[in-house]
Amino acid sequence: MPRELTGRHVLLITLAAFGIIIGVNVFMAVKAVGTFPGLEVKNSYVASQDFDRERAAQQALDWTVTPDFDGHELTLAIRDAQGNPAPVETLQVIVGRPTHVREDQSPEFAYADGLFRAPLTLAPGLWNIHLTAIAPDGTVFRQRIDHYHGNRVN
Repeated sequence: MPRELTGRHVLLITLAAFGIIIGVNVFMAVKAVGTFPGLEVKNSYVASQDFDRERAAQQALDWTVTPDFDGHELTLAIRDAQGNPAPVETLQVIVGRPTHVREDQSPEFAYADGLFRAPLTLAPGLWNIHLTAIAPDGTVFRQRIDHYHGNRVN
């Protein structure tokens, strides 16, 4: 004989359902806060002043970066305002996907004939090139370049 559904049963089912929903929400909130990287800067006003000063110094360099990737080698042409090779003291490059860091690579560049060259293997798709170069006077030049490698499907 089937059991009768009473008000007490309905109350317990409702409380259990809401308990599960609240439990999952609390779990997800704890995970989200636990993976948050934290404070970027203590004082955003001071950081903005540094940003403006660094941006002005970088713009004064008037450098342009032109990447080229042939499937095996990444070539970077860094030029000054006159189109001559820029006087780069140090160069650091990270090539990675825009959505995650699993495939990030830091190629080692060699300088020859006015170009920086590094062997590189990339899977098809969208890649970001994060470049940091230092000028002889210590000015930091930063640029992010979006680069698509492979066959685009439209």
